[in-house]
Amino acid sequence: MNIASFDLPARPWYRHRWPWLLMIGPAWVLVAGAIVGYLAASRPDAMVVDDYYRQGKAINQDLRRERAAAARAIDVALDYRAGAGGGVINGVLRAGAQPLAGALRLRLIHPTQPERDIVLDAVADAQGAFVLAVPALADTRWQVQIEGAQREWKVAAEWRRPAAAPRLRITAQ
Repeated sequence: MNIASFDLPARPWYRHRWPWLLMIGPAWVLVAGAIVGYLAASRPDAMVVDDYYRQGKAINQDLRRERAAAARAIDVALDYRAGAGGGVINGVLRAGAQPLAGALRLRLIHPTQPERDIVLDAVADAQGAFVLAVPALADTRWQVQIEGAQREWKVAAEWRRPAAAPRLRITAQ
């Protein structure tokens, strides 16, 4: 029995489909790594500060202001109403059971983008009421800080928007 054999010339590797299919995975990893490297280099972390020592020392000062707010029993009630292109915050400021009149500063601090932080100055009337116009607020977890105009007291809380109600109450503890 004679079997005829045909000797076909071997094709070069790049003519086969399997080497190309096996190289697709590592190629995608290299492309994704380059994209992630570019994003890491072009968007620096905003949470890192250069003056960490000074900010560390400022923590003690912040604690004194929070203790001063607790001693005065500062209580703030905020009500946010969204509107076209922005919103309005109505607030009432109290020291114990008495309304607290005077200047104050409201800070709405975005959790990851410091350029979206909002700082507003207001003056509470004799009943402790104040009204502030604010730009449209993103649906995120805002840090809300309210302090006296001379920075003698401070209260702070976290406000999850929109999961939380439009009302926020901050009581010094």
